[in-house]
Amino acid sequence: MKPLFSVLLFLGSAFCLFNSSAENQRYNVLFVAFDDLRPDLSCYGDPVAITPNFDRLAAQGTLFNRAYCQLAVCGPSRLSLITGLRPDTIKVWDLKTHFRETLPELVTLPQYFKNHGYHSQAIGKILHGSSVSMYDPPSWTEDPLFDYGRPHHWRYASPENLAVEAHKRSATEGADVPDDTFVDGLVCVAAEEAIDRFAESRKPFFLGVGFRKPHLPFVAPKKYWDLYDRDSIPARTSTNHPKDAPEYALRTWNEIEGYTDIPKQLDQISEEKISELRHGYYACISYVDALLGRLLDKLEERNLANDTIVCLWGDHGFHLGEQGLWTKANNYELSARVPLILSVPNQKEKGAVSNAFVELVDLYPTLAEACGLEIPDGLEGLSMTPLLDKPHRSWKTAAFNQYPRDYTKIKHEKHGDVMGYSIRTDRYRYVEWRDWNSSEVLHQELYDHCTDPHETINKAGIEEMASALSRHREILRDGWQGALPKN
Repeated sequence: MKPLFSVLLFLGSAFCLFNSSAENQRYNVLFVAFDDLRPDLSCYGDPVAITPNFDRLAAQGTLFNRAYCQLAVCGPSRLSLITGLRPDTIKVWDLKTHFRETLPELVTLPQYFKNHGYHSQAIGKILHGSSVSMYDPPSWTEDPLFDYGRPHHWRYASPENLAVEAHKRSATEGADVPDDTFVDGLVCVAAEEAIDRFAESRKPFFLGVGFRKPHLPFVAPKKYWDLYDRDSIPARTSTNHPKDAPEYALRTWNEIEGYTDIPKQLDQISEEKISELRHGYYACISYVDALLGRLLDKLEERNLANDTIVCLWGDHGFHLGEQGLWTKANNYELSARVPLILSVPNQKEKGAVSNAFVELVDLYPTLAEACGLEIPDGLEGLSMTPLLDKPHRSWKTAAFNQYPRDYTKIKHEKHGDVMGYSIRTDRYRYVEWRDWNSSEVLHQELYDHCTDPHETINKAGIEEMASALSRHREILRDGWQGALPKN
């Protein structure tokens, strides 16, 4: 076994083959990210979502039904993923911190591929797109494109919204404009052009394509709004904060409140506006579904589909008023659970659904192994490649995520004053809020997904739950290593 950083800095490795019949060939990687996307997709069983291209990819690969991020906000989630390390290791818990402040010599996932002869490129939002944490030049062969997506004319199209000076304008818009009006359309065009170039050069590529939707504002061309009958979109499954949950767990992220048509007090959002917001979220999903379809079509057009791994992931989930919460930035299921679909050429099982617990931190070792590269030692994820051939095999016993809070501020800095550590097991979600300095346990949450799948009642204080509470406290103490499969 090699020390962590000697492996992470290792520049040379034999190019092993994942498919022994493809002599001297390495798979390309199309690495497609979505911002604020929860699994509201038809292939995940959503009853109204119109997502033919997500479904198409799922039919070609493996859909992971129980995939989780490590910290439910953009920057820490994405940096954890591309480093293969968990937030406490890279010391990134907020939107401003870069992992290289702690680990300057670390080799990221795209950098590892670059070091092994791949052309690595990022188009759109792969890292967090509005602070120092969005930049990481060592990861890429060439400078990223559209990594900063905040110009107003890329976000809105209606004259009313374009006339507003503030960054945040209306929370929704459905102008009758072409797909390529907005930044995600421009990202798609640039990614199509990149695939054309790679097809000509025949050099293996790691192409990260980051779509910003369905992130707020819920802006999509009118035709995607028209796909849905608003009255058919399901209402919220829950409306109130979980009973007996601590205040730390329920704090707003102060994100949606900044839009001009949203009241500052979120409990004052009208039911009509809530229906509009939920409609807009689905419209944005169908919009990026169409863009995904263009990328899949381009791979087929350039005869690259049989040589390319497609890895599709959301950086964290999202609340649309459920549990009385909006957006992300908490430890609940709706924020922690993400869509994850992986399609690898010649995998034995296609169109399979795996209920194994997997985490975004697992993608680094998975993609390395799937491309025949040595898995660097010291990563804190587990390669999922065995699940591609046996999706129902015994796997992890829990998934881990966390979220920090300050005692008084709405938004935390660094690790905050209190860290909420959470685990998801087959039946329960357990959260333990610890004072950062003393490690004293301040509050506990326990939700029984068998009887309460929407996490509406914290049962940590109920006497008959004492055994389950104790067992989950031990699982959390054992950490992610203790949850790994035994064989």
